[in-house]
Amino acid sequence: MEKPEGSPADERGLQPPDRGLLHLWPSGGGTQQLCPQTVLLSRPVMHISLGENHGILLAQGGLVFSFGELSWRGVSVPVSAPVLEASLLGRTVVHVAAGGFHCGAISEQGGVYMWGENTAGQCGQTDRASVTNTTVPEPCPVTVVDSEVVPPVVVRVVSLACGREHSLALSAQNELWAWGSGCQLGLVTNTFPVWKPQKVEHLAGRHVIQVACGAYHSLALVRSLPAQDFSAQSTPKMRERGRSPQCPLADREELVTTDDAVYCPLGVELSEVTRSEPSSRRRVPRLHPAGMSSGSSRGSSASLSSFSDDSRSNPKQTNFPACSRLEAEENRAECASQTDGSPKANPASDWAANKDSAFSDDLELQSLLDKLSVQSESQNATATGDTDSVSSQTGSEDSCISSTPSSDLLTSSYKDDSIFKMQTNNGGASAPLSSSPVCLEEVRLCVERERQALLGCSLTNAHQKGNAAASGRRSLPGTPTHGSPRRRRQAASGSLCAGAASDDSGDGLPSLETEVWSWGRGSEGQLGHGDHLARLQPLCIKSLTGQEVIKVAAGSHHSLALTAQCQVYSWGRNRCGQLGRVDGPVTVPQLAKLSDGLRVWDLSAGQSHSLLLADGDCVQPVLLYCGQQSESAHGEKLQSQSSPLKTKSCTERPTLLPFCIEMSYISNVSGGGRLCAALMDHNVMGFIAAIHDLASRERQFSCWMNDVRRVVIAPLRKKETACQTLGDPCTHLFFALCDSFIQLSKLIGRHATALSYFLQNAQSRDVTSFPLLTHSELFLETYKKYCSAVGDFQVMGGFQSLHKLSLECLCGQQAVLSQLCGSDQSVSKEFDLVSMFYQPLQQLHHYSRVLLKMATCYDVLTEEYQSLQQGCSHYDALSLSLLRKKKEAETTQLFWKTHSGKTTESLRLPQRRVICESSNRSLTPQFAGRFSNHWFILFNDILVHTQFSSFRIYPLTCLWAKTITEDGSGFYTIKIICPEESFTLVASTPQEKNKWLRSLNQAVDQVLGGAGQGSSPGVTAAVCRTASYKFVTDERFRDAQYSGSWMAGRVHGRGTMKWPDGRVYKGNFKGGLEDGYGECVMPNRAQDKPDVYQGQWKEGKIHGFGKYKYGSGEVYDGCFCDGRRHGYGMLSAGKLARTSSGLFIGQWVQDKKTGYGVHDDIMRGEKYMGFWLDDQRHGSAVVLTQYGVYFEGSFKENKMSGSGLLVSDDDTVFHGEFSDDWTVNGKGVLTLANGDRLDGLFSGEWSAGLKVVGTYVKPAMDENKEKDEPLLGQYAVPAAQRWICVFDECWSRLGCDGAGNGERTAAWDNIAVTITTARRQSPDLSKSHTKVLESLEFIPQYGEAVTTANYDNIRRYLTKACETPHHPLGWLVETLVTAYRMTYVGVGSNRRLLRQAVLELQAYLTHLYSIIRFLFPGLPDDGGIIPDAPDISPYKTRRNSIKVDQGVFVVSCSSLLLPLLLPRLYPPLFTLYCLQQEQEEALYWERILRLNKQPDQALLGFLGVQEKFWPHWMSILGEKKQIVSSSKDACFISAVETLQQISTTFTPSDKLLVIQKTFEELTLEVKPFLAGDFLWCMDDLFPLFLYVVLRARVRNLGAEVSLIEDLMDPNLQHGEMGLMFTTLKACFIQIQQESTT
Repeated sequence: MEKPEGSPADERGLQPPDRGLLHLWPSGGGTQQLCPQTVLLSRPVMHISLGENHGILLAQGGLVFSFGELSWRGVSVPVSAPVLEASLLGRTVVHVAAGGFHCGAISEQGGVYMWGENTAGQCGQTDRASVTNTTVPEPCPVTVVDSEVVPPVVVRVVSLACGREHSLALSAQNELWAWGSGCQLGLVTNTFPVWKPQKVEHLAGRHVIQVACGAYHSLALVRSLPAQDFSAQSTPKMRERGRSPQCPLADREELVTTDDAVYCPLGVELSEVTRSEPSSRRRVPRLHPAGMSSGSSRGSSASLSSFSDDSRSNPKQTNFPACSRLEAEENRAECASQTDGSPKANPASDWAANKDSAFSDDLELQSLLDKLSVQSESQNATATGDTDSVSSQTGSEDSCISSTPSSDLLTSSYKDDSIFKMQTNNGGASAPLSSSPVCLEEVRLCVERERQALLGCSLTNAHQKGNAAASGRRSLPGTPTHGSPRRRRQAASGSLCAGAASDDSGDGLPSLETEVWSWGRGSEGQLGHGDHLARLQPLCIKSLTGQEVIKVAAGSHHSLALTAQCQVYSWGRNRCGQLGRVDGPVTVPQLAKLSDGLRVWDLSAGQSHSLLLADGDCVQPVLLYCGQQSESAHGEKLQSQSSPLKTKSCTERPTLLPFCIEMSYISNVSGGGRLCAALMDHNVMGFIAAIHDLASRERQFSCWMNDVRRVVIAPLRKKETACQTLGDPCTHLFFALCDSFIQLSKLIGRHATALSYFLQNAQSRDVTSFPLLTHSELFLETYKKYCSAVGDFQVMGGFQSLHKLSLECLCGQQAVLSQLCGSDQSVSKEFDLVSMFYQPLQQLHHYSRVLLKMATCYDVLTEEYQSLQQGCSHYDALSLSLLRKKKEAETTQLFWKTHSGKTTESLRLPQRRVICESSNRSLTPQFAGRFSNHWFILFNDILVHTQFSSFRIYPLTCLWAKTITEDGSGFYTIKIICPEESFTLVASTPQEKNKWLRSLNQAVDQVLGGAGQGSSPGVTAAVCRTASYKFVTDERFRDAQYSGSWMAGRVHGRGTMKWPDGRVYKGNFKGGLEDGYGECVMPNRAQDKPDVYQGQWKEGKIHGFGKYKYGSGEVYDGCFCDGRRHGYGMLSAGKLARTSSGLFIGQWVQDKKTGYGVHDDIMRGEKYMGFWLDDQRHGSAVVLTQYGVYFEGSFKENKMSGSGLLVSDDDTVFHGEFSDDWTVNGKGVLTLANGDRLDGLFSGEWSAGLKVVGTYVKPAMDENKEKDEPLLGQYAVPAAQRWICVFDECWSRLGCDGAGNGERTAAWDNIAVTITTARRQSPDLSKSHTKVLESLEFIPQYGEAVTTANYDNIRRYLTKACETPHHPLGWLVETLVTAYRMTYVGVGSNRRLLRQAVLELQAYLTHLYSIIRFLFPGLPDDGGIIPDAPDISPYKTRRNSIKVDQGVFVVSCSSLLLPLLLPRLYPPLFTLYCLQQEQEEALYWERILRLNKQPDQALLGFLGVQEKFWPHWMSILGEKKQIVSSSKDACFISAVETLQQISTTFTPSDKLLVIQKTFEELTLEVKPFLAGDFLWCMDDLFPLFLYVVLRARVRNLGAEVSLIEDLMDPNLQHGEMGLMFTTLKACFIQIQQESTT
């Protein structure tokens, strides 16, 4: 053999590494004569995989080496000098796999690289031009693409397995992909080879954990599905595809419980073909590139599969790899299409449904039977030894059918293997033998024979058949469809793991709920389904479901499965004893015979041998071997044998390999072909030994727990008399104990499996990913639950009853029980069962010890040391804690046993533990009588005070114990504080006092979970805590249930109180009373609806601002004082109020309307705005009706009394005396709308008619011009006296007793506290609102002098403060806006209220500015000057102040506060302006419409605009167009559009800016026609501006002008803006007077 070129000498060193040391030895040598060969590399070997005659290994750093017979390169590489795969340099490889005669590797990015023999497409190379080249000499990438997603994505591969003619890849999504040839692919296809990787659809949607490949069969370890997922699994895709991808629900349920005879055993539906047997078969050998035929290629079973001429010409001959006729019909077009030159096929009848039709001819059936029997005899006559080094020897029943007769390269998986392929001993070329496909009729006949055998005694074991029919499994059987749900998603970017993929079930630990699926050839029973049939699609092995399989391995023709209980199941060929038993071939999994005390945790399978890695009696792992021995390997000759049983040169059971004792710690084994390999680690600083020791003990512990489950728990749970023997409470506790034991057992099994994966996967052996560290919370919680379950059962005396039950149920297994209990005594004592159930607690100490030993291998500053040390402390603390709990349970059980009786039995609970008791009179109440009998018992949840036959219980959650240090009596006293009682206890000695005090506080702290504030365990229990308590004797909270915060025996903090009468309070408490914000629901039996209050409380009463919803439907939103409405408030009457239905907003005093308020009576259609006294209208007021009647005057005792002014809707005015509502009585003057007056004495009701004794006065004609409007507002409440209660509430929120009467620092502190509290108690705030509150929490620099530099900061702060109602200023603005709208909206929308509305707004500004000046004392008085004005823009200058001189500007309350208030008050105020200017507006708009009918030039001429100002061109989208005489709306467009924006602004300053901008735009448009030094004169400007106003068509221009005039800053009236505003006002007046003729 040639020396390989390019062997990297630098990669082979003389000194072996500390870990990843590789040992190789032949499988055929005797166990006593073997001497493993060490492969020395300078890098540790991470993984190794063996093929038929070659191997591939992965070294640290992602380097790949090959050795053995590399036939694809024509070289032979010795094991001692493996050659580096140079083409993979630069690609960090994380996993390698070797097939029969090809190799594969996976890069860190999940890419697949394949090389070697490619005769069957097993290397996945799709280049059709190179198909004739049957080898791939160098690694080439193979792209796995998921075309089902849109757009298609490249799949990331994490694991790879290779057979002789196929390859399987496991993706990061735990889906399986396959390529190559043969039924072992599991694909739904009839075209081979499969060049591109395809998804195994039958496993799509399932969680595949690991895959393994035999020569011509495949295994997959799959996570089981929950039982409820059967129907839900395929429902979405059924609707998506429009057809059922699975069996119907009824059929599916049958498949779960029936045996293999229910569904197609092949996993493929056989279509009807011609019954004529081909007379001859062509045998055309395919030549290998080296001159050998394909049949002689090592391990290559690819050959030419040919049909006779008759079969080629028959268009009906085809096959469908599906068992469902429906699916075959739907896939007719796809399945019938063949490769180039093949005829199209039509579907045939279903053989499964009508099997008699296929064999109607008895003569033909007999002929086929004779032929098959001759072939079988020939096969038996020539079968000898194990000749798998080149090709497998299988019967015709192991063949499948090829449907590509015209293809040049056909898979030999569908060939007839009944004829031997000869092989030379040195592995050279063999004689060219051909293989031909078995006819479809033969396969049908084989299937029929298998079905008949299954109906009789069957090939499988009888007990397996019975169990299969009786037992259901959690995953669907291998139904012969490809309709498993597909997961259409993008490729995940999960972490890559090499070797066996460690599956997790959500919490990171491997799942033990697994199944084993198999498919491919089954002639040797290697599929494990109880027959010798092939399977085209994966099928679940029923007998392994529920066995907790954690790893599978596949030899050439046998299979192995390793369980979490360290047991090995084997099935398939057993000619050399490779199954670990002496019997013949096994078609169902059976346990291998292992010696006692051996626990297998890794395995591998080769050609005719199996290799096991197990824990034995020694410290290091041991190697076990079963299979072919040297005698068979070297003396094997072809001879006739009558039985396929093993020869004498075979092992009867797994045998220990002696040389493994000399090795160090073996972490992984591998088998393949005729070689065995093991990876070994040196024990450096005891690190490896510690991990192996932990893994070994954990596996031993898992096996022990499994034995307890099997021997003790399972029989006792099934015992029918268990409930009667244990009693009702103990029965539930026993089943809870069993459940917790099973949960702990599963956790230990999963942990042991994770440790095995940790040892085997050398690449990811990172100590920070150690299971005990990454899943510490899961371990701690599971152990705690288990210990609590055991203790509860023990406390209730359950083990005594369980002892009796065990004697009845397990009387014949005394020795086994004694061994499980760890005692040599017989199980005649209760102690043995108790110790057995407490035995798992010992494992925690072992965890702590191992982690500490591992930590010593690292430097104390490293992250690994810190993590290990922390884990060690956690497990050590838990171990000590559980041991204490064990002792407490034992003490409590003894206490109940000693003090049995009716009194104490009522206190006996499973979770209750006794801590100490005072039966020796160590603790007595203070001032107790000499002959009194007091007994105190401290449990872990209550303190019991027993006196004679009565007792009192004090829950520890609401108990405070403290020592009394200032007591001069000399007694050793302890103060006990409870919610409704406090008492003093006296201890007999100081030691007893300290003991009880410490025990009490420790018990309280423990029952609180150690989460109390101010807690010091063992010294002082938490003063503040959260607990629940039901009051009994308290006068205020009698029979109420409280849940919430406490402090020193009183409710304090946030909590919920529920009274028996239905009253519920949820909110804050302080000192045992409601205090702070709270919500209370109070039953209202009269209204049959509860009253609900939300707001502030103080000292148990409603106090502060809140909202009260009455059961009658009324809602009060305002201030309270001592449970009464007091201060500002708004009361809205609901629909249920019969007396009145309306809304009142104003001042309240002691639950009565007193002070200024507005009442809107909806029933009468009246609105009252004035003073109140004791719920009656009293004082000055204004009344409006829905009919437009306006009254202002005085009220007394809820009636109009005294002088008043009444104005009707038609402007009739009466000014005189009133005696009742709308009743005139006394002197008065009645002025009609036309000016006529009637003076005299009036009496009567206004709406019914008036009696008059007086004088009628008709004014002269010249007096019309001098007629004055009635003086409105003279009897109204002055604006400064309105809403005083609102401003007082704001001052109160700032912490001031009155206006300006308070500390400024305290005011800012109150603001910060209010904002912070609101933000914390309002979790549903938006992000923007939360940011505003966070910014307002910071107190600004309010004490410094205000300059132009910080004036804008104050303005911005005020803007934010007014945006949120949580700020006192924001609440004030919001309340004022509500009051303003309530006053001037609806009935109050009367034009006669305009003057009062303006004055009220100005009063708002004055009061608000005084509050702001209190907060910011640096602000000047209204109209004051701020020095050091910066160079600011004109916009800011005119918006906030007027520039008086360079360096100063004036600040006024209107300029600062109007932008905050006016936008919210604008709608009602502007409506009043519109109503006031209604007549003028009508005249103005009529002129606007008339004048705008004229063209531009005509209107300019009419208005007297000089022609030099007339524009002649207009620009439209940058293009100039001439203005003609007919043009309209073409002149001064920019100025017109600017003026139209006046309607979109709110404040006078903004409106003035619009006017100024209009003049600027007008000047810009006129400048091009005039000289540069042009100055406006009013004669030229007015007509031109009048044109702009006409063309702007501003609605309600008169209201705009009046609003600006009333509210503009006085500092602006005489400046430039004042002149511009005067011009606009003049234009409005001019338009009204303009003649249209």
